[in-house]
Amino acid sequence: MIGCARVTPLPLSPFSRLEGGRGGNRDRLRASMSRREGSLEDPQADSSTSLLPHLEAKIRQTHNLARLLTKYAEQLFQEYVQHQGDPFGLPGFSPPRLPVAGLSAPAPSHAGLPAAERLRLDAAALEALPPLLDIVRRHQAELNPRAPRLLRRLEDAARQARALGSAVEAVLAAFGVPASGPRPEPSPAAAAAASTGVFPAKVLGFRVCGLYREWVSRTEGDLGQLVPGGPA
Repeated sequence: MIGCARVTPLPLSPFSRLEGGRGGNRDRLRASMSRREGSLEDPQADSSTSLLPHLEAKIRQTHNLARLLTKYAEQLFQEYVQHQGDPFGLPGFSPPRLPVAGLSAPAPSHAGLPAAERLRLDAAALEALPPLLDIVRRHQAELNPRAPRLLRRLEDAARQARALGSAVEAVLAAFGVPASGPRPEPSPAAAAAASTGVFPAKVLGFRVCGLYREWVSRTEGDLGQLVPGGPA
């Protein structure tokens, strides 16, 4: 009687575990980007078994940062309104939607754009926000010098927007998406000219804090669609 040799199963590769044991995250990750960008796929997926975990970690980390900053942005907006007095805190108050130099709200068509284009727009807005938040902080230092927490939140928001923008650009770079060219920063002179006087300065701050909240929340949503296992 011929004995049968015991065959020891080979260990699964990282890709095998991701594709099978974790519900095909690799395929979902690539398909998710492909559906939104067409040709946007991981350029090194066939040559590096360590790339997918790296991408997943980068996307999750950036999404977690955006989710945290969404909470902070809401707190900043509420505290800003609290310190401006009437009519800013009155129910239903809606100040004039004055244009903000170098920045606008996300367009209604934003959600229908390819993933890479949405992330490019997110990164561009996040890059434009820090100098605007610095202008608002300087105005508030004059108007509300006894509101140190508000001033600190504005300073933190500028730094956090810069950090999130850099993280979004790193996600794009990891997918091989070329970064957009250099973008002109908002002109402090233009913003200052548009906010001459106490009420216009308060309105500018209201708009900038509101735009910060909108763009951070929009970035969280855009990244959330790329998180493996997240919404399609």
